[in-house]
Amino acid sequence: MDNVLTCMSDDGFQGIARGHKVAATNISAGQPVIKYNQLIGEATKDIAQHEHVHVHNMAMGHFDRVHEFCADAHWGQKPALNGPATFDGYVRANKSVGTRNYIGVLTTVNCSATVARYIADYFKDDELNSFENVDGIVSLVHGTGCGMAGNGEGMANLQRVLWGYAGHANFGGILLVGLGCEQAQVSMMVANFGFEEGRTFRYFNIQDVGGTKATIDHGIRMIKEMLPQVNDISRTKVPVSELSVALQCGGSDAYSGVTANPALGHASDLIVAHGGTTILAETPEIYGAEHLLTRRAVSQDVAQKLVD
Repeated sequence: MDNVLTCMSDDGFQGIARGHKVAATNISAGQPVIKYNQLIGEATKDIAQHEHVHVHNMAMGHFDRVHEFCADAHWGQKPALNGPATFDGYVRANKSVGTRNYIGVLTTVNCSATVARYIADYFKDDELNSFENVDGIVSLVHGTGCGMAGNGEGMANLQRVLWGYAGHANFGGILLVGLGCEQAQVSMMVANFGFEEGRTFRYFNIQDVGGTKATIDHGIRMIKEMLPQVNDISRTKVPVSELSVALQCGGSDAYSGVTANPALGHASDLIVAHGGTTILAETPEIYGAEHLLTRRAVSQDVAQKLVD
């Protein structure tokens, strides 16, 4: 049971600031401090009921994390559903379904990052007013692609990420920009993943076009050629089973534990109950808290994968 509470207003209990913790009961030195039924630290001195609990009287010490697999699994009680649910999505040629319709400007190497940004930035003002089905032009750049082994783990990871974007359902078109002399060659990546150049997938190298200004102009022309085709794609009703939602980390504030997190958890339960998917996309944020999730895993295999 929790032994601290969250103060909800600045004129609240004994002048304790909004969002800060107040002791719900007496807490002895060395006793665990529990919030949301989870250990968040231990008292470094005796804390009286209704006293402010903060860094001056609480610290995080070492404790043994017990990975109790599936102990709190709750999926036996599925949410009540009122018939099939749908959403308006973009159905792609590979049958994946997106919620947005962007054109992405990808780079094979950090050397083409600047031109990619300039190409995308050109379309930020009024250039898309005539294309109501296009959500925007975005550049996705990185700091690798050269000075690395051509057949190493880093290159393999870069290719997976790039083609994860290139084939993502939220992109109706992709422009891939390389330099020309990098390890991560455009031609190699296109061949490895079986993409073919077409109306909504284009690629080129800066060194083939001839410099920064010529490259930016060339890229802008290619995007303009893509826009009518991407704009022709419209939303259609599809079942929620086609929906995948990625959850970013919370605001690390005092309220997300009683506001956004439970709301997103309930929404995730509903999406999964309808056959859809939600993903804890920012996995570094759960470092040190794996034992909390293994308790909620639906199976031993899922829990073990998380630990591994």
